[in-house]
Amino acid sequence: MQVTNLTSGKMDHIDTDGYRANVGIIITNEAGRLLLGGRAGHNGWQFPQGGIQEDETPEEALYRELAEEVGLTEDDVDILGVTQSWVKYKLPEKFIRRNSRPLCIGQKQMWYLLRLTSSEDRLRLDTTDQPEFDRWRWVEYWRPVKEVIYFKRHVYVYALNELGPLLFPDGPPPQPLWWPKDWVSAPEV
Repeated sequence: MQVTNLTSGKMDHIDTDGYRANVGIIITNEAGRLLLGGRAGHNGWQFPQGGIQEDETPEEALYRELAEEVGLTEDDVDILGVTQSWVKYKLPEKFIRRNSRPLCIGQKQMWYLLRLTSSEDRLRLDTTDQPEFDRWRWVEYWRPVKEVIYFKRHVYVYALNELGPLLFPDGPPPQPLWWPKDWVSAPEV
């Protein structure tokens, strides 16, 4: 199934179970801190992410979303790794658009870990008519789990757990004191 992407006019892929194919992008700097974008016009923070169009591979979608959301190109980053499988989340009932077809009940994402190899001066949030972010900041490794909207937290835990050893060969930093006990293990995919 497919649905028209309102920003590009191209078709996003929604599978037969109602999950929209998507890429998630974790960008790290030399200090091992992660880039979080502040949602334009909102209080929320999240990693860059976006839909995979019908005619794209996940890696092609990664570079398109990277350019659209934070102004970076393939020359500005190195790919350190990608999750081995799709990571899914369901939208809460109040966020499901029941009148749209095909019905999208959530997203399935391939998560990429990138290292910024150019200057952070290359970051730009104004590359589209409707920017996703209006601010950004570097944060400690586990901080994005606390900052993202609640229904995406388990996906962030999963992606950070799986990709963390690529950034920290001796193991990711310890989970912070605010970390709830029920977040300790990664969710099933």
